[in-house]
Amino acid sequence: MSDVFNFTFVPWFRSVAPYIHMHRGKTVVVAIAGEAIAAGRLPNLVQDLALIQSMGVRIVLVHGFRPQVSEQLAAKGHQEHFAMGTRITDSVALDCAQEAAGQLRYEIEAAFSQALPNTPMAGATVRVLSGNFITARPIGLVDGIDFIHSGLVRKVDTVGITRSMDMGALVLLSPFGFSPTGEAFNLNMEDVATSTAIALQADKLMFLTEIDGIHQDPLDLSSPVDTELPLAQAKALIARLPKADKPTDTAFYLQHCIKACEGGVERSHILPFAVDGCPLLEIYTHDGIGTMVVDEKLESLREATIDDVSGIVSLIEPLEKEGMLVKRDRTEIERDASFYTIIEHDGVIFGCAALYPYPEVRTGEMAALTVSPHSQSQGDGERLLKRIEQRARAQGLESIFVLTTRTMHWFIKRGFKEVAPDSLPEARKSKYNWDRRSKVFLKHL
Repeated sequence: MSDVFNFTFVPWFRSVAPYIHMHRGKTVVVAIAGEAIAAGRLPNLVQDLALIQSMGVRIVLVHGFRPQVSEQLAAKGHQEHFAMGTRITDSVALDCAQEAAGQLRYEIEAAFSQALPNTPMAGATVRVLSGNFITARPIGLVDGIDFIHSGLVRKVDTVGITRSMDMGALVLLSPFGFSPTGEAFNLNMEDVATSTAIALQADKLMFLTEIDGIHQDPLDLSSPVDTELPLAQAKALIARLPKADKPTDTAFYLQHCIKACEGGVERSHILPFAVDGCPLLEIYTHDGIGTMVVDEKLESLREATIDDVSGIVSLIEPLEKEGMLVKRDRTEIERDASFYTIIEHDGVIFGCAALYPYPEVRTGEMAALTVSPHSQSQGDGERLLKRIEQRARAQGLESIFVLTTRTMHWFIKRGFKEVAPDSLPEARKSKYNWDRRSKVFLKHL
């Protein structure tokens, strides 16, 4: 193994570890569009899901079969019909749906059963369980249109699904449901996935789709994808969009993500299945890919607690080694945890600053101002500074000062002025390192 690989692999693996711990024991509902299977993405997606499950994530997999049913109907020379984005399922279409579902179920089970050497599935034992977990009801007549054997989810057997996952199995759901009278109904994959996620109160709902996500400008597909969409903003957006009838319409999956969030699912995702490893990228990287709809912004600015000490230490340690920050013992940070303000995203701390007050002279020191290299140039340093200023004013302080050796211009641009070290409070002056020769900058509040 080359040294170059060591230097890249080890930091990468360490950066992934927090997400492994975070998602262990969590429940994720993954909905794979039939288009993904038709495009040949199933083997890679199965390997990714098997890897995710091996790291302690509980998975419910829901598959679609829209193109497969269309193919079966075309082979029989039968015309397909849609209304309001839903297939009108007559007796012939129901037979085709049953054939397509059976075929896909066996393909998926076979894919999870492979354990070839030198593949991510090597040595894996993934048990796939499926069954009559969905109780359905007919759509009936809507605006004079009879949907016949098309249905809606009436009830999800959460007890059965939970027990199956407790046994270590991956639960597979086809878009079929059965009535108490024994009738079978063709369901929308999106309805099954959303209803299941809400019923289980899943931690995540992930749609693997043909689209990249929700673009910042929905009318301009060349605009960047909005990676994090607050629920309120998502609802305002969908109110402006035309009614969605096709999976490629912007509002098609977005409406189900909104429904899931309103039903108690913490995070709902729209991911492009064309990107290899999209489930891994979404779960085990900071920013992920595609679009995530959340009830509130995952990024929060708050005061630290003793539980945040490890994250603070990990954040400031590289800068301490470079000499940009004064070395602080972990015990010192634990003692002063309440002095720190942090910026956290999805459980990961990527920014911090501390305020050490000197109330006898109505000033305070801002120390350990740090932003992760992956999040710089996004205004987070400015947000931390403003919060420290607010905390200082709340404590009756009239000014704050900083000691720095390399970031003088950043503070000057934000209203700080250089002062002599002799102007430091006596309690701080006694701790001043004259060998380090840090410059002192003061800002009046």
